[in-house]
Amino acid sequence: MSILTAEAQSFLQDYLNNASPTGFESEGQKRWLEYIKPYIDEWHLDNYGTIYGVVNPGKDYKVVIEGHADEISWFVHYISDDGFITVIRNGGSDHMIAPSKRVNIHTKNGFVKGVFGWPAIHTRHGEEAKLAPKTDNIFIDVGANDKDEVLAMGIHVGCVITYEDEMMVLNDRYFVGRALDNRMGGFCIAQVARLLKENKIELPYSLYIVNSVQEEIGLRGAEMVANTIKPNIAIVTDVTHDTHTPMISKKKIGDIKCGDGPSITYAPAVHNKLRQIVIDTAEEKGIPFQREAASRSTGTDTDAFAYSNGGVPSVLISLPLRYMHTTVEMAQKSDVENVIKLIYETLLKIEAGQSFKYF
Repeated sequence: MSILTAEAQSFLQDYLNNASPTGFESEGQKRWLEYIKPYIDEWHLDNYGTIYGVVNPGKDYKVVIEGHADEISWFVHYISDDGFITVIRNGGSDHMIAPSKRVNIHTKNGFVKGVFGWPAIHTRHGEEAKLAPKTDNIFIDVGANDKDEVLAMGIHVGCVITYEDEMMVLNDRYFVGRALDNRMGGFCIAQVARLLKENKIELPYSLYIVNSVQEEIGLRGAEMVANTIKPNIAIVTDVTHDTHTPMISKKKIGDIKCGDGPSITYAPAVHNKLRQIVIDTAEEKGIPFQREAASRSTGTDTDAFAYSNGGVPSVLISLPLRYMHTTVEMAQKSDVENVIKLIYETLLKIEAGQSFKYF
């Protein structure tokens, strides 16, 4: 299977470079939909922006493969009289990385450019030298003289803010950029759809390829769409932490490394029998994989699917990622390929009507 083709990587670059903050995912969803249209039989859009394509529709047995489309961001929260903007989080944005970052403020008339300012090192003395970024002291400068000028730019409380950053490839090995969490998941399931079409696979069930919204603020898109589709099983993909970079404890976080393959999670929400099918598939097909455990919840859309509709057997396949929730998230190409392979090959093992009763 040729997976990371030039065309696929061109789509990935366009998809990642486009901003799709939580609650404002429409532009990214349009791009994703246009890409998968040739590989699906029909598509649907719900009221909050989750899109799902369907392969082989109309079957009683429904299988979901899912990623989430939204990225972390900020909201304009307050505009001072002298024209500086205070922010609040939209999702799990990291205030520590904000100073000196360039941003796009989304307005009805398009982007307004700005920067997260920060006092120069020369101006910080004594206790001030220990000054650290906090959610209540970071601010955005749009070059305005006062509040009236900011408002005249079309900026108001509630405007969403994203970092200005583009994807790159590092050492011909890593995809690098913002929002790999988790538009890389949307990319992976789109490639699964492409491979099924190119290889003329006829599935014995209906396959729902789901790109959910609002994961970053509580799995809300998956919660909604799970109740719409009412699947029999769900295969969810998200990202997980590479713990082999400095300042991370493998004892506390787990032992996961970029380049060693996708991670398969053990957690109460992850169905034991479905997970074993994934593991057996990986071993049979020679796909490298890693294992991790999650206490209580996985913190991913797996939980939303698993605990919907009286219980939907669900499994989580994760892409190892460095520097999550920064503008330089890193994923190794080989891991991306193996996530796609593992989902694809697992789908070929699923039988229509297959029971996942606990015992």
